[in-house]
Amino acid sequence: MTTHRAFPFAAAAISLALSVAPAAAADPASTDPVTRGAYVFAAAGCLGCHTDEKNKGAPLTGARALETPFGVFYTPNITPDPQYGIGAWTEGDFIRALREGVGPGDKSLFPAFPFTSYARMTDGDIKDLFAYLKAQAPVDRPNRPHELGAPYGWRFLLPGWRFMFHIVDKPVPDNPSKPAEWNRGRYIVDALAHCGECHTQRGPLGAMDPARYLSGNPQGPEGDAVPALTRRAKNFSQWSLGDVETYLEMGMDPEGDFAGGAMAEVIRNSTSKLTKADRRAIAVYLKDLPAGR
Repeated sequence: MTTHRAFPFAAAAISLALSVAPAAAADPASTDPVTRGAYVFAAAGCLGCHTDEKNKGAPLTGARALETPFGVFYTPNITPDPQYGIGAWTEGDFIRALREGVGPGDKSLFPAFPFTSYARMTDGDIKDLFAYLKAQAPVDRPNRPHELGAPYGWRFLLPGWRFMFHIVDKPVPDNPSKPAEWNRGRYIVDALAHCGECHTQRGPLGAMDPARYLSGNPQGPEGDAVPALTRRAKNFSQWSLGDVETYLEMGMDPEGDFAGGAMAEVIRNSTSKLTKADRRAIAVYLKDLPAGR
């Protein structure tokens, strides 16, 4: 978690105000699937990845560059535009994409899209997310082709990748030996927020190494090192549950430093929008993890 030394109080106050602004019409307890989907949308971090904020792209129209050791991936348009977005997708298409990493027309999706984590989402959350996305304004922005060298850009190899590495393609049952709060935290960390996609080291073919689960990643997004979320990280191991909750809500750590880089964006767009109970659940789960490797 990248941090910046606290600046004058005014700057910190502005950061807090931006972080805790509530997401519009997002309520996980609503009877309306679009309103529930708005909450799933925030928890899943869709806005940040599918918006080219750096170049003032419209929300959810994609084209954000994701630099990896395999080349540059550009995120796709996920507005309900029928030509360039997901406007022509059915609910079944959307579920299959998140569960199996396969889009309409049997098109294999590159695992830069974190379907290996989203596959653990419940059917209800996936359907609510789809309802929310379909309710947004369509934008006819073409998708930008990836810039990948051979053989990493060869889409026909992806079924083999999925066979080797896409092991879990459905929600993981609750651990009956743990409280509901712990299980909710695991679900958010592993499925919705897909924390392991950044905080877990990857193997030579880009798959997360389960033996290094949340133990830090020396080559995370855009080449930046990402810290461990286990007791392996000396500083994080000393944080209290309240420290973790505060960090997820407003980005301030126990020493008064504020999150920077990619984590600041995650907090602004995602974890600050969660309910207090969900932030607590994340903290309970993370603080119970062993040190790992």
